[in-house]
Amino acid sequence: MSPSSSAGTGTLITVAPTGAEHAKADLPQLPTTLDEVVETAVRCQAAGASLIHLHVRDGSHAPTLDAGFLRATVDAVRAATDLVVQLSTGGSVHDPLETRLTVLDAEPDSCSLTCGTTNFGDDVFLNPWPFMSELYVQAQEREVVPEFELFDLGHVHALARLLDTHGLPFGGKVHVDFVTGVPGGMPATTAALMAGVAMLPAGVTSWSATGIGRGHLPVMAAALSAGGHLRVGMEDNVVFRRGQVVAHNDELVARAAELATLMQRPPLTCDETRDLLAIKDRRGA
Repeated sequence: MSPSSSAGTGTLITVAPTGAEHAKADLPQLPTTLDEVVETAVRCQAAGASLIHLHVRDGSHAPTLDAGFLRATVDAVRAATDLVVQLSTGGSVHDPLETRLTVLDAEPDSCSLTCGTTNFGDDVFLNPWPFMSELYVQAQEREVVPEFELFDLGHVHALARLLDTHGLPFGGKVHVDFVTGVPGGMPATTAALMAGVAMLPAGVTSWSATGIGRGHLPVMAAALSAGGHLRVGMEDNVVFRRGQVVAHNDELVARAAELATLMQRPPLTCDETRDLLAIKDRRGA
């Protein structure tokens, strides 16, 4: 099955509601508390999302990889919704590698796995091969499905190396997300995205794309037209249209769902997404 045909007739819409970069003081509507994250998850599922990509904040709204905060967030979102719960293993660019490896202790359904180091604005997002390899093996052992985050074309090559070295992930499906438009990574253009898609190894069964900032809509349209899936959310884009700041993540999800439906690829349900990604059902466990 080719990556472009694996989408079938529906679209996986991922919402990334918070991230690690934006400050609560600048964006009071950014969901950072547990109650806000759960409320966001419920509304975004209703709007068409089937997977939530979570960065967690502490009591002062700062990014954290504290095990208690992570576990509480996973449990609360899982109890309130049917969303596939994915935790970021990137944390913030300042988190040490050994701490990032502890994210799987919170037993998410899925985790992000970035396939290489990249310049990230003025910082460096560090993902050396030994860290990537260890995270991948731990995810296999714990039956957590990774989403391979690709910020540049070299990351596509690193993904192929991971698959060649360690075999398929738990469940046998390989889902990747192209993150475009980060200063230092691949640009948020149709040409760049299609170059990445053309390089995907044969084992990839589905792919999605994220456009940062102004690249949000062009990348969304390009992904849908090429059989890909979508990631939206305030982690990646806080402007809904020129002169209008996003008031709630469900606005971005609803727009993605509307465009996907117009393209005759309506949003996948949470159960359909679990099947697409071969997610282990931890609900009620």
